[in-house]
Amino acid sequence: MAIVNTISLESNKQIKINFNGGDLSSDAGLLLIKEFASKIGLIHLVKKFFKTTDYTKVRLHTDSDNLLQMIYQIIAAYFEDDCSDELTDDPIFKTVLGKDRLASQPTLSSFWNRMDESTLAQMDQIDSRMREIVYSIQKPEFMLFDLDSTLLNTYGNQEGEAFNYHYQAHGYHPLLCYDGLTGDLLKTELRDGTKYCSNGAGAFMEPLLEEFRIKYPSIQRYLRGDSGFASPEVYEICEKNGCKYAIRLKENAKLRELAVNADDALARATKYNAVDYAVEYGEFQYQAGSWSHPRRVVFKTEKPANQLTHLYTFVVTTMEMEPYKVLQYYCGRGKMENFIKESKSGFDFSSVSSHSRVVNANRLRVHALAYNLFNWFRRLALSASMRKQRIDTIRLKLLKIAARVIRSARYITFKLCSSCPYKMEFYETLSNIEKLQPQLE
Repeated sequence: MAIVNTISLESNKQIKINFNGGDLSSDAGLLLIKEFASKIGLIHLVKKFFKTTDYTKVRLHTDSDNLLQMIYQIIAAYFEDDCSDELTDDPIFKTVLGKDRLASQPTLSSFWNRMDESTLAQMDQIDSRMREIVYSIQKPEFMLFDLDSTLLNTYGNQEGEAFNYHYQAHGYHPLLCYDGLTGDLLKTELRDGTKYCSNGAGAFMEPLLEEFRIKYPSIQRYLRGDSGFASPEVYEICEKNGCKYAIRLKENAKLRELAVNADDALARATKYNAVDYAVEYGEFQYQAGSWSHPRRVVFKTEKPANQLTHLYTFVVTTMEMEPYKVLQYYCGRGKMENFIKESKSGFDFSSVSSHSRVVNANRLRVHALAYNLFNWFRRLALSASMRKQRIDTIRLKLLKIAARVIRSARYITFKLCSSCPYKMEFYETLSNIEKLQPQLE
């Protein structure tokens, strides 16, 4: 049966169906993403800086076009290379890319396999330049480096994947550094699955801290990390670059001994009331065997409600606030778990399906760039009523809008769904993009 044939439903013979509705797409909201990416200069930077080690003189689908296609696909939740075969003739994708046809799955797979260490360096260059442009629009007063790691699950014989004891699963164990205030992913690096959290963390953070110290000296810099990053190398790099930090320490007998006065005070305070919650704060100077000099350690000892045991939290810090404020500041890093969750579920950071480790590292960086583009779009351009919503919600409301394409000799008109309930948000977002004044050169 040809798809243009009209059929009737058995439940209601008055309802007829065929596939002759015209040139349609369900992703009209990507026009907003394209407009924003063009406005802030991302498209220009990709075309200027990105090039694989491709020795073919002429290609219908260039490296920069393939990279942009993957970014748009990821934002629209078409994560797999195979999705490109279904989108080959999609009018929205063809328009945002300015092409007659999209690259197919074999073309994209070949594109990924051409990536190497040089393309990772190009990604670093694009990330750094994009920060300059975004900060020219809205420069932060504070920079809060939230440092963490996560597990990207693997299900095959990928190079570098291994069993991670902490997560009790096979995968890669990448480092991630987010801006704890905006959710921007400042840097990420794919690592083998067996790497410990702090392994290489100093070398990972040093270029980023130096960039902010040199380019943005007026921005106050802070770093948070859990006990997995309690490393002298990380402390010294932060101190060298003027970045204040609060990093948790693993509890041990020596630290508990130095906190004994607060522990005794807590015992006295709860002597006649062992039911309610109670807490004591304090601080001391401490030098571990691997440290070059003593550092300030703040702590709290607490008795949870309806328990008799005391729990301890120790944080090494260069911050000058009261101990309880430092600990409140440190505990705020839990917000980063939401950033990681959105990165993995909303942008498929676990799409590391290639055999080659360096190709998977490039895959992660492309997904990270898509995440950042959307995060900048949400913060700088999206309708105010939608800025606190997650990617899945915004996709459903603003990106997945049906549209019909009408072509004339001079124009391409996209007629969006008349019953779309978010018309005002669409127009407001487009207006916000037009008002942006980034410094592109």
